[in-house]
Amino acid sequence: MAELQERTPVIVGAVRTPTGKFLGGLSSFTAPQLGAIVIKEAVRRSGIEPESIDEVIMGNVVSANVGQAPARQAAIHAGLPDDISAYTVNKVCGSGLQAVMLAAQAIRAGDGQAFVAGGMESMSNAPYVLAKARTGYRMGNGVLIDSVVHDGLWCAFENIHMGEEAEIIADKYGVTRSEQDQFSLQSHQRASAATAAGRFKDEIVPVEVKQKKGSITVETDEPIRGDSSMEALTRLMPAFHEGGTVTAGNAPGLSDGASATVVVDAPFARAHGMTVMARILGYASGAITPRYIFAAPPIAVRRVLSKTGLKLSDFDLIEVNEAFAA
Repeated sequence: MAELQERTPVIVGAVRTPTGKFLGGLSSFTAPQLGAIVIKEAVRRSGIEPESIDEVIMGNVVSANVGQAPARQAAIHAGLPDDISAYTVNKVCGSGLQAVMLAAQAIRAGDGQAFVAGGMESMSNAPYVLAKARTGYRMGNGVLIDSVVHDGLWCAFENIHMGEEAEIIADKYGVTRSEQDQFSLQSHQRASAATAAGRFKDEIVPVEVKQKKGSITVETDEPIRGDSSMEALTRLMPAFHEGGTVTAGNAPGLSDGASATVVVDAPFARAHGMTVMARILGYASGAITPRYIFAAPPIAVRRVLSKTGLKLSDFDLIEVNEAFAA
């Protein structure tokens, strides 16, 4: 039992790139290249010897044209030894978080002591796909499929865009257009203020982007609109159907970026004099009828509270992916 209690997963390194907007400053990097940047930096900051890493786990959703074994590409490009295995996780928006959960589970199971876990995505580099090109077109036109939409933003069960599912949630819970716009505005204002105050600086690794006329450095999140206003948001048309409430202003943008953590067991951290940033006390997943996907987070929250014996009042800070303002 003592051995099991010692298998507490802790985070000793964590870093992310800035979030690049679609076709923006990070668009020249593939997802594995962005992954390599954060893996290398997370390992450096943690102080872990690369040879001590048991495995690399990285989330990636739109993998079309990325190449074989995206996570292993990222690991090797980061300079990790060739004998460290890696695998890629696709749980859509939860992919990177699931990677960290898998690292924690592996530590609790005794399958290793040190893991790199995170996520990486380049929506800018997602290709268009000619689905029937392999079998051939006898006559007529072929249709190019946007893999960003098809693989990342389209519900395979309801056959509708994720934005339509945000509309369903807004209708089900009575979230008005005004409430969504106000929430979006507050989100951008808070993010802009946090950026100006340097709140994100320590967690971001600046990315040098080589260009024909020299290099530029991307070091802050590009999609944040600190100059947004209710007047501007109110003027936007519904994005998914006439009379809808979801617009380009209160919906999430497309983006590029990556993040990585170094997750080790507590005895390993102590033995190597590592600074523990956080302990992973619990984790849980939740699912729901696909059309109500955006109502799923409370299910996972209730499950993790039940597993850990904690209450919401025990937390000083709760972070939930907001995605659509609805």
